[in-house]
Amino acid sequence: MKNTCTDELPLTMNSSERQETVCIFGTGDFGRSLGFKMLQCGYSVVFGSRNPRMSNMLPSGAEVLSYSEAAQKSDIIIVTIHREHYDFLTELTLVLNGKILVDVSNNLKINQYPESNAEYLAQLVPGTYVVKAFNTISAWALQSGALDASRQVFVCGNDSKAKQRVMDIVRTLGLTPLDQGSLTAASEIENYPLQLFPMWRFPFYLSAVLCIFFFFYCVIREVIFPYICEKKDATFRMAISIPNRIFPIAALILLALVYLPGVIAAILQLYRGTKYRRFPDWLDHWMLCRKQLGLVALGFAFLHVLYTLVIPIRYFVRWKLKNITITEMINNKGSPFITSSAWLSDSYVALGILGFFLFVLLGITSLPSVSNMVNWREFRFVQSKLGYLTLILCTAHTLVYGGKKFLSPSVLRWGLPSAYVLALIIPCTVLVIKFILIMPCIDKTLTRIRQGWERNSKMSSVLNGKTDI
Repeated sequence: MKNTCTDELPLTMNSSERQETVCIFGTGDFGRSLGFKMLQCGYSVVFGSRNPRMSNMLPSGAEVLSYSEAAQKSDIIIVTIHREHYDFLTELTLVLNGKILVDVSNNLKINQYPESNAEYLAQLVPGTYVVKAFNTISAWALQSGALDASRQVFVCGNDSKAKQRVMDIVRTLGLTPLDQGSLTAASEIENYPLQLFPMWRFPFYLSAVLCIFFFFYCVIREVIFPYICEKKDATFRMAISIPNRIFPIAALILLALVYLPGVIAAILQLYRGTKYRRFPDWLDHWMLCRKQLGLVALGFAFLHVLYTLVIPIRYFVRWKLKNITITEMINNKGSPFITSSAWLSDSYVALGILGFFLFVLLGITSLPSVSNMVNWREFRFVQSKLGYLTLILCTAHTLVYGGKKFLSPSVLRWGLPSAYVLALIIPCTVLVIKFILIMPCIDKTLTRIRQGWERNSKMSSVLNGKTDI
């Protein structure tokens, strides 16, 4: 059972090459897909159904019998039936005694029942060895060929031998089994498929808060202020102008927030003088979400590029340029060429292009298919060294955008500075602190701490039993 199957294997194999017989209770979508995959991999499959004669959609080569007859064919039974239909299993107690029951069921909502479905099944048929598996992979993935994260199959059970046999089946199907321990872990495994983007919630909520805040901030400055003070209708700015202010601001802040937790972690380690103490839970969660924060930031950067490209075809811009041209023709006088302004404009665009290029490079290297092709040192160089360079370029891009008017009182509206001024607070803070941390006197101490050195070894020995690396 060491060989794994591929999608190119024939549907059936010669009897001499067949492996053990596996019984599947249930003829629904998942049961049929799992049976088809097992037949491809050389297993002999028998289905148990309440209506064997009506089960005509099953893969060819599989035998269909009643539950009782099918259970006698194998000592491994995969139960692909919902929890509310488990009651019939009590009638098969004698037949199922000593057999391995593999529970693949999921619920409609998290913690729907007091105990997990697998634990309930173990209580319902006490003479069996219940193993939880296959609930994290879909019928579609089995049919089309599971890739990347969808290859992972969480497995748990109280009997190590039964669990090992199920894990051998998982490997033979070309999937990756992950041992999660005893059957008490079944609740967590059953809740896993019900979680909707758990690592993306914080980035999405934070992005929404940033966008809403800066939208109303820009509306106050660019729509309400002109209407009240100058009697001008500038509501059209809410379609392109204001979003094109919000998107780069959100991208820059989120990019800075990718590297801020690492800076905070370094400060904590310097303050504590050891790495053998856990970070606060909020910091741990923040650090785990850095990849998602960076990808959301990249999405905002793409939107900024697209919105910038449509600026020349906007009606307002074409109208403004036409009026300037006509005015210069009437006055027979053109505006002078200012070299410093040209430098600022070209520098602003160049920094934006370089920053966006590195931004895209960071996003590409975070993809599993790419990150798996580089070693840890190369990955760290791109995500850390080039990441900070990206933050520097994007921050410089925003600084140069402000140009001579960056701190000019003339840009204040009701005492409110331009939105990009607020966007620079977090990135500049991160870069300043990082610059301090890489100073030789501090970097040397931090490196020693991360290599295992402790400032107070006596205190560390006391805390050693309560800490993690």
